[in-house]
Amino acid sequence: MNLTPEFLTNKIPIGKWVRVFVEYLTDNFDDQFRFFSSILEWIIQHTIYLLGMIDPMVLILLICTGTYLLHRNWKLVAGVGVGLLLIFNMGYWEQTVETVALVLFSTAVSVVIGIPLGIMAAHRRWLFTIMRPILDLMQTIPTFVYLIPTLMLFGLGMVPGLISTVIFAIPAPIRLTHLGITGVPGQLLDAGKSFGASKMQLLWKVELPHALPTIMAGLTQCIMLSLSMVVIAALVGADGLGKPVIRALNSVNIAQGFEAGLSIVIVAIVLDRLLKQPKVRKNTTGG
Repeated sequence: MNLTPEFLTNKIPIGKWVRVFVEYLTDNFDDQFRFFSSILEWIIQHTIYLLGMIDPMVLILLICTGTYLLHRNWKLVAGVGVGLLLIFNMGYWEQTVETVALVLFSTAVSVVIGIPLGIMAAHRRWLFTIMRPILDLMQTIPTFVYLIPTLMLFGLGMVPGLISTVIFAIPAPIRLTHLGITGVPGQLLDAGKSFGASKMQLLWKVELPHALPTIMAGLTQCIMLSLSMVVIAALVGADGLGKPVIRALNSVNIAQGFEAGLSIVIVAIVLDRLLKQPKVRKNTTGG
């Protein structure tokens, strides 16, 4: 005896609906998508070209100088310099520049879109209620699934990898911006209102400064998530450190796979340390 209701055995064609929608976009807006893809690809490739024109030793020196100016920590500067020199010595400098360009572009897009959405969600509870399941879906759905529609819409190259990376990484700045803004103490907001601050003044002078450490944590997490997509994006033609990893996987080349993977780890550590806010030393002297 079958106790399953008949309506449950009739499959809801969710996948078919998505396929029809993507096919509609490709049939009616293919020229627009390819034009957008060509512009974005041109910007990324020329950025990579300009970075490639700088001598690697000069670029490493500039990065180390920026690290010292930001953190005033010679140990950190030495670690960054040694890590970058190791990447150059292993022969993955060009791929590293390509990876950093892709990560920076995807992070910039995620932050430009994610932080305003996080602020809006913090001020409108109903909006975050709608966004929460969508963000959960974006973070938990297998990342390979993103590549199928983006590949159909934008073709092979850096752009489908960039779009897929943005979809995967953007929930981090949205969630942590929302967390930071909603975590502002009510006393601070009341003090600002008592001085006659408008909503925009409260946002720029009270909420954002207080939430800045949490927002920066979202930025760092966004970069880490973008780096985790490097190998997957290489499957659709994105340049960078993902390509040697894929080649090593196809040829079972342990040495190449380890070196390329180590380069990705070094890039992740360098970017993480660079963007961490320096600790403020407490004044222990009396006065």
